[in-house]
Amino acid sequence: MLGGDDRDKTRRRSRRKGRLEIAGLFGGSALIAIAGILVALQFVKPAPPKTITIAAGAENGAYFGYARRYAAALAENGIELQVLATEGSVDNLRRLLDETDPVDVALVQSGVADEAQKAELSGLGSMFYEPLWLLAPAGEPVSALNTLAGSRICVGPTDSGSRFLALRLLGANGIDAGNAEILAEDLDTCAEQLADGALDLMFAVGSADSPLLQRLSRDDALTLQDLPRAEAYARRDSTLSALTLPTGALDLAYNVPREDLSLIAATANLVVRPDIHPALVDLLIRAAGEVHGRGSLFAEPGTFPTPRHGDFPLNADAERYYENGPPFLQRYLPFWAATWIDRTKVMLVPLLALLFPLVKVLPPVYRWRIRRRILRWYVELRRIDKEVEGGAPDAEAVEAYKRRLATIESDAAQIDVPVSYSDQLYNLRLHIRLLAQKLERVGNQMPIA
Repeated sequence: MLGGDDRDKTRRRSRRKGRLEIAGLFGGSALIAIAGILVALQFVKPAPPKTITIAAGAENGAYFGYARRYAAALAENGIELQVLATEGSVDNLRRLLDETDPVDVALVQSGVADEAQKAELSGLGSMFYEPLWLLAPAGEPVSALNTLAGSRICVGPTDSGSRFLALRLLGANGIDAGNAEILAEDLDTCAEQLADGALDLMFAVGSADSPLLQRLSRDDALTLQDLPRAEAYARRDSTLSALTLPTGALDLAYNVPREDLSLIAATANLVVRPDIHPALVDLLIRAAGEVHGRGSLFAEPGTFPTPRHGDFPLNADAERYYENGPPFLQRYLPFWAATWIDRTKVMLVPLLALLFPLVKVLPPVYRWRIRRRILRWYVELRRIDKEVEGGAPDAEAVEAYKRRLATIESDAAQIDVPVSYSDQLYNLRLHIRLLAQKLERVGNQMPIA
């Protein structure tokens, strides 16, 4: 039999052993889960950047104004869009292709990029029509482009989409620097020279709500001219569309234009680098939809943004957006929450697959480990019971059984189990007592020597 101090030591050892078993069981499971998380983290997509930069255009142009409106829409979702003033489409394209430049996205006029440049970038679709406007001194007759030999023509700044498209059209009509005076100046300077009679014609590409166009169209010294054969240009160039502007559509009070105009229009493309974060693709197209989706003088509501008309390879995430709309999570959750779930789902799925069997296995294993502390003594009880039943033990054997049983009872009293398993512990102690009583009966039945 154990003394009080020995029993306390035994009890403490039992409790310590039990805690170590539980710590090993649950700690090992936690280590497996942590290892699974660390492996899955290698495949988690990075968070979208909080700040991106867009190359727009001149501060008095439509590109810059639209980019500012995109910035306001993105700010509502915690993304800062820095709007950069540039020379225009050609400049925007060059900056987007320059890996050392901080530009992430740009507005680029359709038809400006060559095939090699298109291959290095991807498009998010066309955002709006960009008509080509022809301005001449008031009272000048309309002339087809192939009759402009000897004329003084302004085509816009060097890196602008206006100059690029104007030179392309003039070249198709046999007009170049060899047979005409072609100036590459900013549009304000061209407008002044045109009003003074120093120029015969001015090309300007821009949306109908461009502040510059609005101002020039109201100038009594200038007039908006029709473009003869507009439909033919559109048929020959897939990046152009033929449009008609009704009389007075720009300004009913000033009756601008004074007659229906036939025009051609490029489209403004939202272009990005291939490594742009997928969540930003969705956000940029949504912002463009808020700005352009309500329609304009040349487009019915819902026409833009669109994957049509663009001449850059369509970004894969943009293609999915146009086919299926915004991602499911972004329809119902704030942007930050939707992107967090989207990023971590690659981790959550395997983690859940790992945790599910652990959760299923741990409780039975835990129960088995607790019951094992009790069941091991039942093996001893059963062995004693069988030996007693299997033969006719003498007095010495009965005393030996009683001593073994007393040891078992003493050890069982030191077993440390959770309260929820106390019933099994007390059952063990009850069965020990029952076997002790049986041994007493067997001893009492023996003949006295």
